[in-house]
Amino acid sequence: MVLFLFFLLSLLSQTQSKPILTVSPQTLSKSGDQVLIQWSGIDSPSKLDWLGLYSPPDSSHDNFIGYKFLSSSPTWESGSGSISLPLTSLRSNYSFRIFRWSESEVNRDRHDQDHNPLPGTDHLLAESERVGFESGRGPEQIHLAWTGQEGEMRMMFVAEDSEERHVRYGEKEGEWEGDVAVARARRYEREDMCHAPANESVGWRDPGWIFDAVMSGLKGGIKYYYQVGSDSKGWSTTRSFVSWDASSKETLAFLFGDMGTATPYLTFSRTQDESISTMKWILRDLEALGDKPAFVSHIGDISYARGYSWLWDEFFNLIEPVASKVPYHVCIGNHEYDWPSQPWRPEWSNSIYGTDGGGECGVPYSLRFHMPGNSSEPTGTRAPATQNLYYSFDMGTVHFVYMSTETNFLPGSSQYNFLKYDLESVDRTKTPFVIVQGHRPMYTTSYESRDAPLRERMLEHLEPLFVKNNVTLALWGHVHRYERFCPLKNFTCGSMGLKGESWEVLPVHVVIGMAGQDWQPTWEPRPDHPHDPVYPQPKRSLYRTGEFGYTRLVATKEKLILSFIGNHDGEVHDMVEILASGQVLNGGDGDSGKVGAFLKDEAMEHSFSHYVWGGSVLVLGGFVGYVLGFVSHARKRAASGRSWTLVKSEET
Repeated sequence: MVLFLFFLLSLLSQTQSKPILTVSPQTLSKSGDQVLIQWSGIDSPSKLDWLGLYSPPDSSHDNFIGYKFLSSSPTWESGSGSISLPLTSLRSNYSFRIFRWSESEVNRDRHDQDHNPLPGTDHLLAESERVGFESGRGPEQIHLAWTGQEGEMRMMFVAEDSEERHVRYGEKEGEWEGDVAVARARRYEREDMCHAPANESVGWRDPGWIFDAVMSGLKGGIKYYYQVGSDSKGWSTTRSFVSWDASSKETLAFLFGDMGTATPYLTFSRTQDESISTMKWILRDLEALGDKPAFVSHIGDISYARGYSWLWDEFFNLIEPVASKVPYHVCIGNHEYDWPSQPWRPEWSNSIYGTDGGGECGVPYSLRFHMPGNSSEPTGTRAPATQNLYYSFDMGTVHFVYMSTETNFLPGSSQYNFLKYDLESVDRTKTPFVIVQGHRPMYTTSYESRDAPLRERMLEHLEPLFVKNNVTLALWGHVHRYERFCPLKNFTCGSMGLKGESWEVLPVHVVIGMAGQDWQPTWEPRPDHPHDPVYPQPKRSLYRTGEFGYTRLVATKEKLILSFIGNHDGEVHDMVEILASGQVLNGGDGDSGKVGAFLKDEAMEHSFSHYVWGGSVLVLGGFVGYVLGFVSHARKRAASGRSWTLVKSEET
């Protein structure tokens, strides 16, 4: 009897000392809302104790979405603490679990992309109740795109089921005047993925239903209000955009590559905190523009999901304040596409195309975006054909061309034929400027030797097309830096005529892969001292920097201005002007590409710069709460006392 009572007391003691984990609120109204996670009663707390995020809640211990070390809470050593996190709706509930993890259990073979060991799940301490999202709140992840047709605007969004949804729109807020577009629903399945982790339990999550609608009958250059959803499932909040104006003599765009997304937690894949600043400054510029049409161009390496599907949801949640206001255009990069058995993999490309897509084989990219044109390539698997590979459209005074560096661009291919015909068909009286964009650069002075065979073929086959057809700008990503070249042909600068001599029309190449990803390749070293840290800047490279940011383009009938905006201050750090004749006016020859008094004086006189500077004091409205949530996450991450140190690499 005594032994039985002792057993009961012991059991009661263990029950009473069990850690407690609570969350509040348990119902959130929309993505980005905060949940407060609190715990107490943890005996002998350790810096390696961690909190796992799970969605769906019944996921196995190893299949967490992300994690936070409890030491990120200032009171963790007491055995109690709290963490506040913004959550993105993944169309399923969340739950949270606390695990004890010891140094002796660290498995160096199971690690994240920084080669830091992923936390172990052998010792569960506590599990929370479930957290979900309100029903009837309407779709999310709203983003726009040009269709290429006058009087139209494409609208895409995500919902939890395939029940019919619509877009209702009109010139007056709340007065839709019968203008309603039915949205087509599509989705992709786990079996469509080509490789791990995208087709494994650790990476796959239900992507929901992707809706695609086209608003038609739009007047040019008019502000329209809209909502997406349905009466039975709820409507989104009211948004607005300015329609395509085919008669406009001005072009406004924001261009960058390699941005990615940010998360308020650690996960299997490194995320990109700088993406927050990129979106913040672009939104500032859009607020300053007012009711002027503009668009965003993101040239490859979009979300860096790399097979972890929830990172696509985080990405669209991040860009929605911008992408629901202006068209968001993309081209494909290696981290959307590459996988071991991809259809086009010539022998010379063995060092180029690998597993960078994380097994997605272009499927999420193809279905989550819908760009103009009908370019596609079969995957050779049950997956749908890869889309959004190459296309073009006119916007104001500029003809924009997008290409794919991940699929065949050699003579005889469909893409080469498209590029040749498209460039030869441009009406320069209507669009005096031509901009070609692709992911992997034709020119770079970074030490990226793996892509050398591809650059050689681009120079051999594509550069002659660009030169012959007087391409104004060639914009590239992939290298996570900003670098602007002189007007180039075969590594040789053409004369710019700045000293009265004759000049020639040659493309200006600019690498703009600096929007978020922080892997920084070194610059190309001296050929005779490849291992010494001296990286001479060749004459053809007029300006280069490791600063994060984006580029801002303004073009009229007479002049095009491309400016590089730095994320640390939102200011212009480099600029180049090009006349409609093709002559490059500044940023080269004598001034070596340095930013001088021109930026402070003449740039301020340009209409777009005037709007931006004048509007820089505007409050960012509803976006502020979202940004602050992620900024808070970034600060917490910096102060969280990570057990593992981030390691830079040369991955692109």
